[in-house]
Amino acid sequence: MPNPKRRHSQKRTATRRAHDSLSKHSLSECPNCHERKMPHRACPKCGTYKGREVVEVDEKS
Repeated sequence: MPNPKRRHSQKRTATRRAHDSLSKHSLSECPNCHERKMPHRACPKCGTYKGREVVEVDEKS
């Protein structure tokens, strides 16, 4: 198996890794309670999805 003859420079390594960073999650607004939530998921605050209540949420006082 061939092996590299010389080590890669720091610039070459950093250039290759430039696209490996993680991006933030995209958030959408819940149409019922207007809280930020993950798209295509039930709202963790009010428990609704597509206008229906799908998850029971306990009221926190």
